[in-house]
Amino acid sequence: MAVVDPRVFPMHVADVQIPQGDPRAGALFPIVAHLVTHRDGVFLFDTGIGMGNAEVEELFAPRSTPIRDAIAEVGIEMADVTGVANCHLHFDHSGQNERFPGVPIFVQELEWRMVHEPDYTIAEWVDVPGLTYELLDGGTEVAPGLRLIATPGHTAGHQSLVVETTKGMVVLAGQAVQTRAEWRGVADEATSGEPSAHDREAYVRSVGYLRDLEPVRVHFAHDPEIWERVSA
Repeated sequence: MAVVDPRVFPMHVADVQIPQGDPRAGALFPIVAHLVTHRDGVFLFDTGIGMGNAEVEELFAPRSTPIRDAIAEVGIEMADVTGVANCHLHFDHSGQNERFPGVPIFVQELEWRMVHEPDYTIAEWVDVPGLTYELLDGGTEVAPGLRLIATPGHTAGHQSLVVETTKGMVVLAGQAVQTRAEWRGVADEATSGEPSAHDREAYVRSVGYLRDLEPVRVHFAHDPEIWERVSA
């Protein structure tokens, strides 16, 4: 029987406008969620931005796609999603969690502790009655060939998703690495997430850990560009 590899489907679910006070003010910041089909179902990594919060609308002027529509565009239905994870719980990664009642949502426990801290996220988009959160302390397999790993730095409870394929490891970095350019070694503030990381030392360690996996492909939560290893 032929081996069916997991498949990763990037979904450019939103753009936000970088607010005043940032050197890049006015520029658009992309937000990318990912679907992974595997032997036993469909796994969703991040849910994008929610809708209807006045402060988010004023500060970031989001251009957001409902996650249902984004999933439908790759030929999958919401009911097919068997598991969800957020790389972290900032509003731009967890804003449509409410669309998945009864589906396990995997989050690091360190991240969950921050939900109701001031100015951390939009708590009413995350802590919603009817949602089923699975709180983790480190790495765990969430589906055949799919493993969540702790990659702290951007936040204390950040996590990334590693997908095993017959061609090698595929990494969904989330915001452990901000852009393809950063993965390739460009370290300026326009491309790297290190300068704004909650813990810069942990951020560097997490990037090193992901590099040590020697992935064949890396996807990012804030860059639609995909890094792929070039064969010799």
